[in-house]
Amino acid sequence: MRNLTMMTDFYELTMSQAYLKAGKKDEIAVFDAFFRKNPLGGGYGVMGGVDRIIDFIKNAHFNEDDISYLRSTGQFTEDFLEYLRNFKFTGSIYAIPDGTPVFGNEPIVTVKAPIIEAQIIETILLSYLNANICYTTAATRVVESANPVGVMEFGARRAMGPEAALEASKCAIIAGCVGTSNVLAGQEYGVPVMGTMAHSLVTEADSEYEAFLNYAKAYPNNCVLLVDTYDVLKSGVPNAIRIAKEYLIPNGYQLKGIRIDSGDLAYLSKEAKKMFVEAGLPDVKICLSNGLNEDTIKSLKEQGAVMDSIGLGDNIVLPDKARVGCVYKNVAVQKNDEFVSKIKVSNDAAKAINPGYKKVYRFYDKETGYALGDVLALHEESIPTDEFTLIDPLNEHNTLTIKNYTVRELQEPIFIDGELVYEEPTIIEKQIYARAQMKTLYPEVKRTHNPHGYYVDLTRKLLELKKALILEAKAQRVEYDVDKKLEKRL
Repeated sequence: MRNLTMMTDFYELTMSQAYLKAGKKDEIAVFDAFFRKNPLGGGYGVMGGVDRIIDFIKNAHFNEDDISYLRSTGQFTEDFLEYLRNFKFTGSIYAIPDGTPVFGNEPIVTVKAPIIEAQIIETILLSYLNANICYTTAATRVVESANPVGVMEFGARRAMGPEAALEASKCAIIAGCVGTSNVLAGQEYGVPVMGTMAHSLVTEADSEYEAFLNYAKAYPNNCVLLVDTYDVLKSGVPNAIRIAKEYLIPNGYQLKGIRIDSGDLAYLSKEAKKMFVEAGLPDVKICLSNGLNEDTIKSLKEQGAVMDSIGLGDNIVLPDKARVGCVYKNVAVQKNDEFVSKIKVSNDAAKAINPGYKKVYRFYDKETGYALGDVLALHEESIPTDEFTLIDPLNEHNTLTIKNYTVRELQEPIFIDGELVYEEPTIIEKQIYARAQMKTLYPEVKRTHNPHGYYVDLTRKLLELKKALILEAKAQRVEYDVDKKLEKRL
């Protein structure tokens, strides 16, 4: 793993030097990473990036080239540079596992560490979370829409660079895709690699038939032909049928399938299926591709399109509204063995963070297994197992008392006092886990448009703490005279 410790915003280092100068390098701080709105305009996000955070933390350090460069900026003193020379993460990290449905305003990662250590890792941690949550969520939405049709991830060439392509392929498999075209992802993660041909194989030959024959001879056991280079119904499918009858079947093989990558996919797939049935080839599979997303897949289903598999590129690696917006906020500092809660208050009420060193719990209905809602609680609070009242933090009079539930703490310890304590699952294990977790969400929450809101509530104790800290913050405002017109406008 490449050392990416210098992949940090400059202000993380300038702030860190200020902490050192103030004698606070050993002060323990708690930071929460979270997003405010569910990504991609949907009803949920899907956790991703824990594996990358682990790799980064294990390798985090500053080498002599790093130190020399930082010295050259003229912004850092030698005592701070010496601190960086000996840098090693010694804190604790708790995270919700990859593949878990997650929601706005709940801590998906919590870092408890000496303040400088917690500060320096912010940028890379958020970078990994924003990318991986985006890819995993986008892929999950597609897989949910296509189910039970299998989805293959084909997005490497559309990615914002090779590293992004690799991350997207990994996340797609976790989300439930059956394979990827990305050979490096197959090598790195031991997942199925898939692919047949591009249009260039057809255009290179003197005829479509010649191209198909050459391919069939090369791959008689796995012959899938791309049939839309010239004309799907008047050229591609007829030539595919010829190949099946004139070469494959006489030699003891079968035509496995075709792929349609342009045109009216619903119409063409239905007509192609008719042609194969009439030709005595009813078992030929049809794969559809060409800029598909969860909405077009749903529409194709409604139109009765024939699709045995789907190839998806852009809309996993570059989905619409591809912004997660994870942030990283200081929520507590340790003073005399106690945690003092901190809060950021904004003129925008939605940006007032949930303070304190917290835990995240998910409640499930015992009878149905569906998730009822998540609750943020202060670290020292215990959650009753017989009855609990959910409180809407935006309207505390809106409550729901639930019984007959099970409750689960979502975050798991990843690092404790600098030591890795988490056993990283394999990609396939994550996939199995993720698919099981998606089954716990009500269908209404999984709607791609206007989904039902999922509850992320606060315990009464945490809600009262938040209100008190907001009042304290407001009391610190300094009054001064301003232009009355400006005051009115503000």
